[in-house]
Amino acid sequence: MNQLTWKQALQRLEKGNDNFVADKLNGKLQNAARRDELTAGQHPYAIILSCADSRVVPELAFDTGLGEIFVIRVAGNVANTESIASIEYAVAHLGTKLIVVLGHESCGAVTAAIDGGNAGYNLNILLAHITPAIDATESGSINDVVKKNAELTAQELSDRSPIIANAVSDGDLKIVPAYYNLGSGKVDFM
Repeated sequence: MNQLTWKQALQRLEKGNDNFVADKLNGKLQNAARRDELTAGQHPYAIILSCADSRVVPELAFDTGLGEIFVIRVAGNVANTESIASIEYAVAHLGTKLIVVLGHESCGAVTAAIDGGNAGYNLNILLAHITPAIDATESGSINDVVKKNAELTAQELSDRSPIIANAVSDGDLKIVPAYYNLGSGKVDFM
């Protein structure tokens, strides 16, 4: 499946999201035969850097089966060392051609970053990744900051990773920020 171009991969995600929004999930590639097929390796057609929020499940939101998407979930969909390294693996070793940075409506991590204060050592480090989006958003609206965070994180992936940057500059990889609407399940690609 990783033979898809980034445009084809994006079209597949869009179609899958249409299925999800319409409550018409196909449920394919989720059985014993598929599990057995994947013991030989994986070839995901897209990488999704998503928030860890339990309301946002990329595999369902894009109507995918086992082995189709490579999902990294971290609160606030931030580009920390671990999430970047995971994405580098999928780009360099699996040949995946599309990265989607998926923010979502009413993100708790963004809310916590906006609220500020001392959230403890580890959470403070994570929330610091969201501060640039807060600073770059005039409205102060949580959802505007979520969208800006997805955009800045998409750029940060290239800025902080030569592996990702080289693949983008060679035209082999596309990074797309996106926004998940909780009520409808619709993903807006930005």
